[in-house]
Amino acid sequence: MALFIAAIVGGFVLLVWGADRFVVGAAATARNLGVSPMIIGLTIVGFGTSAPEILVSAMAAWAGNPGLAIGNAIGSNITNIALILGATALIAPLNVASGVLRRELPVLLGVMCLSYLLVLDGHLGWLDGLLLLGGLGALLAWMTHMGLNSRRREDALAIEFSEEIPADMRMGTALVWLAVGLTVLLVSSRMLVWGAVGVAEAFGVSDLIIGLTIVALGTSLPELAASIASALKKEHDIAIGNVIGSNLFNLLAVLSMPGLLAPGPVEPAVVSRDFPIMLGLTVAFFLMAYGLRGRGRINRPEAAGLLCCYLGYQALLYFSAQQQITA
Repeated sequence: MALFIAAIVGGFVLLVWGADRFVVGAAATARNLGVSPMIIGLTIVGFGTSAPEILVSAMAAWAGNPGLAIGNAIGSNITNIALILGATALIAPLNVASGVLRRELPVLLGVMCLSYLLVLDGHLGWLDGLLLLGGLGALLAWMTHMGLNSRRREDALAIEFSEEIPADMRMGTALVWLAVGLTVLLVSSRMLVWGAVGVAEAFGVSDLIIGLTIVALGTSLPELAASIASALKKEHDIAIGNVIGSNLFNLLAVLSMPGLLAPGPVEPAVVSRDFPIMLGLTVAFFLMAYGLRGRGRINRPEAAGLLCCYLGYQALLYFSAQQQITA
């Protein structure tokens, strides 16, 4: 057990560091090639911060643990909204000023509804995986289009991205960090999956529960660090954009992995418990970001409510795990 826990902790630490280096290297490489900061922020940075979830789910599905992969995708989305947005807005209330984010939120709701329909029959197959992967391609194309159009008008998100993306890193250094980050992500994701599966087997709980809790929290650490850092620098749109982008990539890229690599049945709890909770939190996020009485804003009372939802969900999973152990 000690070895499994050490693998999980070590995997988490390396995942966070590897994701940061991967994002820095990829963003600097793209900037050196003349790609606009808006496109880099919407696509490369968004994809990079979701790299831990993507690789962990791919490794888990490849190893024959699709429940862990599915739990990681859904649990990360719940963690992103309830814990990361809640904790970030509790530290610094968040304003939504970017028109890009307001256009992305309805897309996020649409992608969630589509994903829910795909798993509603209790099965996630290779065709479902292909549909999600096709949606990812369409999303990247749409984000690139938005990034190109943002050059014609000043958008709050574009300004914040321009200030954050490395502008003085040489191409050679950027490529080295890109390669190092990707290598560390591959190694650490394998460590994490091995340790998580070992803990699940030792305690007698399903891979799904482990994916929804320990793994989802660990792979969401890059988003947590990035969002809090952005909020403290008053880059509110980046903090919120990290969550929206990550959740989109989790559904389209991460959830497609078990469908493509280990097609099979989906546990009933995913359909009856986890997906509805994720959808409910997303609708709440949608209403906060748009603002029912004016400008969209996530205040401290709303942030506290999100954190309470996260704690309540973890309690629900705990009791579910207890039932599995005693069964």
